[in-house]
Amino acid sequence: MKKVFTTKNLVLMAMFSALAAVLMLWEFPIPFIAPNFYEIDLSEIPILVGSFIMGPVSGVIMEAIKIILKLLIKGTSTAYVGDFANFCIGVCLVVPASIIYQKHKTKKNAFIGMLAGTLFMAVAGVVLNYFVMIPFYVKAFGMPLEAIIGAGAKIQPLVTNKLSFTIVCVAPFNIVKGIIVSLVTALIYKHISAFVKTIKL
Repeated sequence: MKKVFTTKNLVLMAMFSALAAVLMLWEFPIPFIAPNFYEIDLSEIPILVGSFIMGPVSGVIMEAIKIILKLLIKGTSTAYVGDFANFCIGVCLVVPASIIYQKHKTKKNAFIGMLAGTLFMAVAGVVLNYFVMIPFYVKAFGMPLEAIIGAGAKIQPLVTNKLSFTIVCVAPFNIVKGIIVSLVTALIYKHISAFVKTIKL
């Protein structure tokens, strides 16, 4: 833990978290995969890069700071439930990816780690949506479950109930997010890592 909380790492965690919080403010739907009320953000990119540099513990810390900063900047529209889910989904991506990469810092391990993180995130998204997010929106905002399922069925005919909605819409949505985050991370990581090594604190 001492290695995590060095002056340099604290500065880097603050920088990556702040960038992630800003990126979290810009969200966009993927209408051909999931209903428009599911929006993707790219805030996991700086956190995944930071996790590769500093390790999985730093990744969890940065995810938490990101959410706190986002709440301070924008507040919440989901009574914090959506923010908690975003934190959990982010952790499910960056922690497995970082753990695998930290064992042997090679391109192969980086891609294996990002693949594992993406799949873990997809599974976690199914579980969170089935047991937490969808029931919450039904109760808190009066959204009929049938309307949610119907919105999914318009895009994916295989959607017939809550479980199929999470598997057919939510899982692919998170897989696409994981692929985008992973590809961008793969493109920029080497350059950012090289720059970070030049920082002396």
